[in-house]
Amino acid sequence: MFTGLVDAVGTIETVLESAEGRTFRVRCPYADLAPGESVAVHGVCLTVRECGPHWFTAAAIVTTIGRTALAQWVAGKAVNLERALRAGDRMGGHIVQGHVDGLGVVRATRREGDATLLDISTPSELADLFVPHGSVTVDGVSLTVNELLAGDQLQVALIDYTLRHTTLGTLSVGDDVHIEADVIGKYVRRLAAPYLSPDH
Repeated sequence: MFTGLVDAVGTIETVLESAEGRTFRVRCPYADLAPGESVAVHGVCLTVRECGPHWFTAAAIVTTIGRTALAQWVAGKAVNLERALRAGDRMGGHIVQGHVDGLGVVRATRREGDATLLDISTPSELADLFVPHGSVTVDGVSLTVNELLAGDQLQVALIDYTLRHTTLGTLSVGDDVHIEADVIGKYVRRLAAPYLSPDH
């Protein structure tokens, strides 16, 4: 489990196709990773296969690639990183699983006062999981839904700290982003579904 509070920005060094999946070697500031550890890479929970001081490898299988942008990643790409939450850690963001629900697309970006606003279109099947001032994860970053817009779009506001410590400040119109909806909303929708059906 993660919190969506990115603790480092890493760089994809190499990308290889193997029997284990699409394998990435990531340059990072971590010096004490262990094989089998989970790391959120741009919001995708991946398992450390091999590691050393300031690098690790992880592989993505076909199901992960099918719902993410990992197939597009190439050497040199900057990625948001977060190590898994430990018992006793502060819960500063929200509950993030690293299970990407789908790809969003940046539709607009603009500066407004001391914040940068991003309008992001999301998969239509996720639309009822978002609420104003609720939580959403974008490329592994825990954010607050600033506003719900027409056409299955949501708006988030990025503060200066987020712009300086994650990759979100480099996003442009048309860029794909990983979207993970709040897990609490998923459970509520699942539990409420029988009572909202026309036959109930």
